[in-house]
Amino acid sequence: MSMTIALGADHGGYSLKEAIKIFLEKEGYQTIDCGTDSTETVDYPVFAAKVARKVAGGSARFGVVVDGAGIGSSMAANKIAGVRAALCYDLSSANNAREHNDANVLTLGSGLIGSSLAQQIVKKFITTECTEERHLKRVGMIDDLQTTKEETDKMETTLKEQEIGSLSDADILKIAQRVGQIVQASAGNVTPNPQVTSSHDHQDTDMVCRCGVCAEKQPDTYRKFMDFGVERLGVHDATGAAAVPEDVAKCIDHTILKPDATEDDIRKLCAEADEFQFATVCISPSYVPLAAKELEHSSVKVCTVVGFPSGAHHPSIKAMETRRAIRDGAEEIDMVINIGALKSGNDELVYRDIRMVVEACEDGGAVSKVIIEAALLTDDEKVRACTLAKKARADFVKTSTGFGPHGATAADVALMARTVANTGIGVKAAGGIKSFEDVQDMIKAGATRIGASAGIAIVKKARTITISS
Repeated sequence: MSMTIALGADHGGYSLKEAIKIFLEKEGYQTIDCGTDSTETVDYPVFAAKVARKVAGGSARFGVVVDGAGIGSSMAANKIAGVRAALCYDLSSANNAREHNDANVLTLGSGLIGSSLAQQIVKKFITTECTEERHLKRVGMIDDLQTTKEETDKMETTLKEQEIGSLSDADILKIAQRVGQIVQASAGNVTPNPQVTSSHDHQDTDMVCRCGVCAEKQPDTYRKFMDFGVERLGVHDATGAAAVPEDVAKCIDHTILKPDATEDDIRKLCAEADEFQFATVCISPSYVPLAAKELEHSSVKVCTVVGFPSGAHHPSIKAMETRRAIRDGAEEIDMVINIGALKSGNDELVYRDIRMVVEACEDGGAVSKVIIEAALLTDDEKVRACTLAKKARADFVKTSTGFGPHGATAADVALMARTVANTGIGVKAAGGIKSFEDVQDMIKAGATRIGASAGIAIVKKARTITISS
């Protein structure tokens, strides 16, 4: 496997960083682009720290950071435990930084050197090894100089990152029992026993109620789940048919992605979303600033698409598009995978494609959804696509763009739900969902989010059924 290099720059180093990235990829190296993605003014410590953390965390073997002089980025990177950053300005300093100091992050000054020399310095840096025992001993002495505060900060960061993943079985059982208590309290039942099956034909620890009573007719139950930290719920009735509560609007992305959508269409979409309290409005990237302004005082979020609809864009372009959309106000990103790469068996490219967008979402605090365009894939390819999204730590997998041969099917949703089961990843069904009955089928199959342009009709029908029940 080829070596991975993390790259970062501020606005002054952006152009040189892009040239270095092209050079490294032509040389056969893999790159992780930590930004920035334009010449708009940004702060170099942010991007130096991102690169440094990739190296310290093991995601990249080396890091390269570019700013105007290279000095500030070196200082910032060296604040990260496990990083030895060195400013280099010629081949000799690059050689010494590696051979004598085992530096793992290279900083460059775009105002000091040109593209050609920078490429030579980078190549010298990443191909030189520190092997002499006397040098390694001194490197160890450098590492021992980490301050107590740095170690403490590192420990706290690690704990935060692992907090959810480190839950024990006992912890999970306690959470399940608490969820059971919420459901039972809302339905007027007795104190739950995790080992006893209730008269509603489900165990009190079930995360999904199948009785058709507890949650379906108690909308407040959903709100209590939301307060507890659960974002989406699926509800099924006793016959196995899906029962969608009045709160189904919270699971719908109110969508308009047609190429001829106007500004008035977007304003209307946002007003409807605010009125019916949909989860998001899903719109094209150029309309994100407008939607963000329209929904500034609403709980409805702005969702947009990336690499849409073909998915054939370069991973770095998708990442750049993602970061720009988040800066413009998007809080959720629906990206299209490189379908051709998946069908060609190039899973590494597909993974990198997804991961770069997910990382951009993580940096910007946005939700990431991965569109696999299921209508173009075999079942094996659908499973591989979902597995790669899972590996890349996406938040959702999504069936369709709405521009493929057909939209979501219950069979595809069920297959995708099984593939990402027990991971915390949601499944978004989208494309061709036009009725309340369609939503029932998708939720029964395992969907936790619905993408639809017919959201208003769906919610009105759901409310009618809820009231009549």
